[in-house]
Amino acid sequence: MKILCIADHIDPTIYSDNIRTRFKDIDIILSAGDLRFNYYDYIMSNLNKPLYFVFGNHNLNGLKYYKKDFKEEVYDLVNKRVRFGKGGGTYIDRKIIKCKNLLIGGLGGSMWYNGGKNQFTEFGMFLKIVKMLPALIFNRIVHGRFIDILLTHSPPFGIHDQKDRCHRGFKVFLYFLRLFKPRFMLHGHIHLYSPCDKRLDRFHSTDVINVYNHYIVEI
Repeated sequence: MKILCIADHIDPTIYSDNIRTRFKDIDIILSAGDLRFNYYDYIMSNLNKPLYFVFGNHNLNGLKYYKKDFKEEVYDLVNKRVRFGKGGGTYIDRKIIKCKNLLIGGLGGSMWYNGGKNQFTEFGMFLKIVKMLPALIFNRIVHGRFIDILLTHSPPFGIHDQKDRCHRGFKVFLYFLRLFKPRFMLHGHIHLYSPCDKRLDRFHSTDVINVYNHYIVEI
């Protein structure tokens, strides 16, 4: 199985006429955030594969569509209202879904740094994890494991992160990895500018991968 992972930057090798040839054997698409819906729609319409995503701390115009209190507007010539639909992907923040026998969970957002949307303190991210606990326990009982892939925007503390508050990783992610032991943790947020920049680290039983731009995970 091949998973196309994307984050943070529109890759010209993907956003091209050759996408169907280059990525014809992809089974699933995962986005770690900071990308626009039209990019997701382009990828899905060409590859015809399911896409699952979380939001980061940029490109958050679509975030309101996934709030519980959102009321969808309908096109109306008289009142000049226009309907703005969601992207074609599936939003999995604080959820765990099963796709092709993989258990995939999402935790979007970055460390709180200026009070903007989708920013969280350590405690705030902890509360998001608490909401996933029923699904994690259910998976352990029914499937014999908690989760296969954790999809986040931010990295764990001390792995691929940076010292400034905006790009600092979450310590609570380290506890998550120790306790629930996903096979992969896929994150974005940290831009890579050189082929020498590190993408992959191992933490206990989890491969932690920075999927900035794009990265192929093979299982």
